[in-house]
Amino acid sequence: MKIVNFIRARFRKWLNEEYWLDDYIKAGMKLGVNCDINPGLFVDHSHCWLIEIGNHVTIAPEVYLLAHDASTKRYLDKTKIGKVKIEDYAFIGARAIIMPGVTVGENAIVAAGSVVTKSVAANTVVGGNPAKVITTTHELMEKHNQAIKTAVVYDKSYLIQNGITEAMKKQMSIELENQTGYIV
Repeated sequence: MKIVNFIRARFRKWLNEEYWLDDYIKAGMKLGVNCDINPGLFVDHSHCWLIEIGNHVTIAPEVYLLAHDASTKRYLDKTKIGKVKIEDYAFIGARAIIMPGVTVGENAIVAAGSVVTKSVAANTVVGGNPAKVITTTHELMEKHNQAIKTAVVYDKSYLIQNGITEAMKKQMSIELENQTGYIV
């Protein structure tokens, strides 16, 4: 079955002209170790050698890493380009867009849906369009640590990959009707 899935994936890649991480790396993108890269990452393949992802970085689904901005081309006959650096232990939320010339600092968090046009300092949380500083990573984690004390917390058996049952899904849905919880 693994072979069939591999062949399907390669065929889909060829059919859709998809780029995968190994393609970007071969073209010059730098990728650290122990990164969690979710599906749908868009890497600016035309300038991917200008993109550097550090160690232990988490990138949620459908993130865009752009090393060029062609909005200047029509007016100036030049395209803006710049390095994109995602430093160690950074977290980039789903559907965030990181623009050319931006560095996301160590332990920084970029909220889902953010458009990051300026560099993000280490240990900072940003969000919005354009992204603005919300808080520090430490303050955000303190807030969550306090919330965990009274929130519903689920163990790993509540994950799809660990075989969550229909009864457990229903229980979770009822318990989280008017609140958020946490999963280990």
